[in-house]
Amino acid sequence: MSEQSAPGADGSGRPSGRLLEVDDLRVEFRTRDGVAKVINGVTYHVDAGETLAVLGESGSGKSVTAQTIMGILDTPPGFVTGGQVRFHGKDMLAMSAEQRRRIRGEGIAMIFQDSLSALNPVFTVGFQIAEQFRIRRGMSRADAKKRAIEMLDQVKIPNAKGRYSNYPHQFSGGMRQRAMIAMSLALDPEVLIADEPTTALDVTVQAQIMDLLGELQRERQMGMILITHDLGVVADVADRIAVMYAGRIVEEADVYDLYAKPAHPYTLGLLNSIPRMDEKGQELRTIKGLPPNLMNIPPGCPFNPRCPMAQPVCREKLPPLLQVGRSRASACHFAEELVNRD
Repeated sequence: MSEQSAPGADGSGRPSGRLLEVDDLRVEFRTRDGVAKVINGVTYHVDAGETLAVLGESGSGKSVTAQTIMGILDTPPGFVTGGQVRFHGKDMLAMSAEQRRRIRGEGIAMIFQDSLSALNPVFTVGFQIAEQFRIRRGMSRADAKKRAIEMLDQVKIPNAKGRYSNYPHQFSGGMRQRAMIAMSLALDPEVLIADEPTTALDVTVQAQIMDLLGELQRERQMGMILITHDLGVVADVADRIAVMYAGRIVEEADVYDLYAKPAHPYTLGLLNSIPRMDEKGQELRTIKGLPPNLMNIPPGCPFNPRCPMAQPVCREKLPPLLQVGRSRASACHFAEELVNRD
């Protein structure tokens, strides 16, 4: 049952409450080699002003879920075979292409992980931002340029007026990512999906970009979905975390609960793989083995071939995602034992 959004308590008219719900989403890729079950019943939600971090190794389905939400999944090979994606309670998967286009940008926007590929190299950065105002807001070229410069200034690009006429290759990696943020926020979306927004940036610039996103989110009361594999980034900015493995959510919890006592062996493995200052000189811990072939997912729990806690039941029965305590859910037969361990 979805919660209805209501005007914000601050009188801004900004909706509050539940904004976006992904419900039992299923996606498969049909290729010459076979059918890959890429998304296998993903369910999560994001509320106004909240940051949901989606964690997992490469190939776990994080970005494909985001592409499906945005309606930019390449078909073929990708096909949605089940589930719903509800924005303000309305299923976007049942909408026409034109209805979804109107939501994209104004309702839900996305920052892509490779800003150099996402920006068109033959147009200036300023033109690409201003184009949204001209097409979607009906502004004149002069007014659109003014708003684009304001957006570049808002994301703290120095000399925004002068940089308006620069091409993407004339920006540094950090500046390109700021330009991507400006483009994504230009139409004031209610939900922002940030897909690995700090990939290929050095640590200092990563921190600046995440601080900027947090500041803009608080100002606008956006819901944000942060897709990442960087557990350090997540700890500082997320409210809740959803951990994905083999196209499924295997754990969802409040950020503090998850870091204190993970309820799934995969989550525990991810946390243990973080280098620690007090273990200097020791061998880094890893999760043994590789993620499963999505064309041939093993029976039972998909993580069982790599799991140090695996028992016969793990190889026979797929564990459902069930509540463990008050504020978390886990898809593990032994979740209670994990949470209650010393």
